[in-house]
Amino acid sequence: MLNPMLRLLALLPLSWFHAAGILLGWAVYLASPRYAARLRENLAQSSLGGDEDSKQLLLHQCIAESGKGVMELIPIWFGKPEKVAALVRDCHGWEHVEAGLAQGKGIIFLTPHLGCFEISALYAAQHFPLTVLYRPPKLAWLGALMLAGRSHKQLTLAPANLRGVRLLLRALKRKQAIGLLPDQAPGVGEGVWADFFGRPAYTMTLPGGLAETSGATVLLAFARRLPQGRGYAITIQPLAENLPTDASAAAQKLNLAVEALVRDCPQQYLWGYNRYKTPAGASPP
Repeated sequence: MLNPMLRLLALLPLSWFHAAGILLGWAVYLASPRYAARLRENLAQSSLGGDEDSKQLLLHQCIAESGKGVMELIPIWFGKPEKVAALVRDCHGWEHVEAGLAQGKGIIFLTPHLGCFEISALYAAQHFPLTVLYRPPKLAWLGALMLAGRSHKQLTLAPANLRGVRLLLRALKRKQAIGLLPDQAPGVGEGVWADFFGRPAYTMTLPGGLAETSGATVLLAFARRLPQGRGYAITIQPLAENLPTDASAAAQKLNLAVEALVRDCPQQYLWGYNRYKTPAGASPP
């Protein structure tokens, strides 16, 4: 019953969802002291924003953008495919994708919690098969919505467990593309501690391992929200250098690459995400 209602709502303009998202972002910020404190702490940790007035402005922008990120899931997950495709107004760096495909070893897309990471995967899946690693939410009804919204004939979802890793490896063996959230906190034993904006963050080692095993091209990608709900502009770029074979060194390189993307668009990073948590069973840094 809920899905048909969401598909009907998805007919509304994106600008409406972003306007509602601003209200939602502030509502969550004011209603959840723990979330608000984490957002402020993570943002302060980054040392971004400049003087106090600029930092306050950046904080307000981050609150609004986080709400937009939730509300825009409705038109992106439940909108008609052709309408969703039209939301991508521009794509910079697609030539790197074509070059990676030409090498015939597959592509590893690294898409951090920056901008609209959902539409990046859907955009790529319009062109070729894509397998994306995801962590199922704890709420069953939300998981069902996620699966329904992300269903696409060329998009395969791989759960963040051993089965999911095997799906990623199979896709790379078929010379296909896969997608990962490189700044998603992994489970114990699946990461190492590496600095992220000057503070140790438990960082996944999977991207480096997959790249070493497959020889696939590693690309960074993120979709920037355009003003007034006009849509998105996707940026795709290669890493400055290949990831080292050492897991700790690779994780640090990965975090530095994500930092560079965030510095370019800090207001659209998901600062409220618990990036610096210690996974259950892991030794603290």
